[in-house]
Amino acid sequence: MAKEVTKEVSKRKLDPFTTIIPLTCIIALCLYFVLAPDNSTSALEVIRSFLGDKCGVYYLVIGLGFFLVSIWISYSKIGKIVIGKPGEKPQYGFFSWGAMVFTCGLASDILFYSFCEWIYYFEDEHVQSFGNINEWAPTFPLYHWSLIPWSFYAVLAAAFGFMLHVRGCHKQKYSEACRPLLGKRTDGVLGKIIDLLAVIALIAGTATTFSIATPLLSMVLTDLFGIAGSKFVSIGILVVVCGIYTCSVMNGFKGVNMLSKICMILFGIILLYVFILGGEARFSVETGVTSLGNMVQNFIGLSTWTDATRTEAGFAQNWTIFYWAYWMVWCVAAPFFMGMISRGRTIKQVIMGSYVFGTASTLISFIVLGNFGLGMKVHGRFDAVAQYHANGDDLYQTIIDIIHQLPLAPVFLVVLALAMFAFYATSFDSITMVASNYSYKNIEGDETASKKMKLFWAVLLIMLPIALIFSEGTMANLQTVSIIAAFPIGIVMIIIVASFIKEAKGYLEAHNNPDKS
Repeated sequence: MAKEVTKEVSKRKLDPFTTIIPLTCIIALCLYFVLAPDNSTSALEVIRSFLGDKCGVYYLVIGLGFFLVSIWISYSKIGKIVIGKPGEKPQYGFFSWGAMVFTCGLASDILFYSFCEWIYYFEDEHVQSFGNINEWAPTFPLYHWSLIPWSFYAVLAAAFGFMLHVRGCHKQKYSEACRPLLGKRTDGVLGKIIDLLAVIALIAGTATTFSIATPLLSMVLTDLFGIAGSKFVSIGILVVVCGIYTCSVMNGFKGVNMLSKICMILFGIILLYVFILGGEARFSVETGVTSLGNMVQNFIGLSTWTDATRTEAGFAQNWTIFYWAYWMVWCVAAPFFMGMISRGRTIKQVIMGSYVFGTASTLISFIVLGNFGLGMKVHGRFDAVAQYHANGDDLYQTIIDIIHQLPLAPVFLVVLALAMFAFYATSFDSITMVASNYSYKNIEGDETASKKMKLFWAVLLIMLPIALIFSEGTMANLQTVSIIAAFPIGIVMIIIVASFIKEAKGYLEAHNNPDKS
């Protein structure tokens, strides 16, 4: 059981730089979004246009680079290194570990996008240019949520696991992972800036996730109980979720482990319910296989396409670049947590296991839930695209309409609501555990932050989402928050990977030649 950080231990003093400054920034942004929604929207649009349109290649290169590096590391000598002591057994069982990997890396937005992302693409000019839209509309969700996104998590999880359990570092922070390259500069201003960027990216990622998926949960509860949907219902949901993941995180890894298993069970029930009772099982499987084939055959082209002439309505800028940025800002917390729970596994097991549990589960979600709606349209049972436009381009209501085509839809909505609460809680309790560690100058690998500090971060993480909900920002604005934060954090991610490879090679050399160690 990890020890709690106490005031009596002088070395565990709070780090005001990574605690007070983020708090001040959040308060300022919240006031800006709430008091000046029009101005804040305009500012976000200008910044998104610059980063997405002028710097889009930056995000694409990082994405493809991480995937290629993940394969190289796994099958090189580095992949054989045990995270911990040589011969040490895994800290958690395979399923328990995999459940925590999947649930810490994804929140309830996976359910939102699984049901509806294909609708976005169905009438898109770029997607239509590939040919049969019924085959390509479900292909892009698989691409945007599989190999490259999970490569971010997998490589960094291995790097952080090596840092924590092999190097045995006393600072559980982004800057510490850069030490092999930056040296003593990580203890100075540069290290402080890196940690501040990490905290800001973390807050941006959680804000985007909460703001995108919470309205769906609000719509589900509105449909079940007949209450009027409003921003206050969404805020109430955020408060409840905050309470759930706060209670979980107070119990440490035991609470996270238990909640992640519950989440996986609910997720499995949802998939089986739709697959068995939805009436589109054959179509879902066959379309899923076709989409996977499309993705694999065109993977390099999809990963490097920039729409340089901007003739395809900026598809890469609006979608692929956003997704890579979205996953990059989540890399501040999710891979750190994955590294913390990976003691006793080899680096190859961590990377490949992340692909197995993360990518496979994500693909199954899109194949089952997304192709259910598409299948009904193809077979004339229910036209979700037409309904989307009839609803005033309201995706949240369209998802509810899709669900109502299922038998015993109210029962499914109850399970969906529980699963969304569980997804929120399991992802954000792990984030809270990691984020709270940033508030300390030094923290041992087997220690955790105090309960008061965890509570502080639990509350801080819902402040910006509440402000974004009040400002009634568009989907593009919510995406922009992540794109902005991901720009500087991408550079830090590259430094971390280079540092990890450098130190891992040194570790191998020392163990192969003991006299040099």
